[in-house]
Amino acid sequence: MNIIEINKKIKQRPPFQMIERVTELEVGKYANGIKCVSVNEPYFAGHFPDAPVMPGVLLIECAAQLCSLVFGDTKSEPDKLYMLLKVKDFKFLKPVIPGDRLEISVKATMSSAAAYEFAAEIMCDGVLKAKGSMLFTAVDTDSVYN
Repeated sequence: MNIIEINKKIKQRPPFQMIERVTELEVGKYANGIKCVSVNEPYFAGHFPDAPVMPGVLLIECAAQLCSLVFGDTKSEPDKLYMLLKVKDFKFLKPVIPGDRLEISVKATMSSAAAYEFAAEIMCDGVLKAKGSMLFTAVDTDSVYN
């Protein structure tokens, strides 16, 4: 799945869109995707100017956006948003720096009518950079904005 196809399926857009390519996807089960980290990304101006490091919270966001593709076609539920409910045991093992090509893998470990849990791994050149799990729930869009 290229960037054009991804844009048809997720709600995020640049500069906050973190998934640039999907290499594998089985709806309801797992996905693998790519994020190319560029020195031109706005957060590097302040994190950190002399030693740019991608913030851990954005690594979690990369994985969360990939998880959103595993949910499947959310157009059948236009009044629902899948929200990140909990981040569990996320570990940042090696810094992510400009020039890294992140290989992100997410796998559904639990799904029910109320929640979905995923295990995530973020690698670069065969080196594990971060890993953890995330819990999502579906909420009514109206409840978010009212």
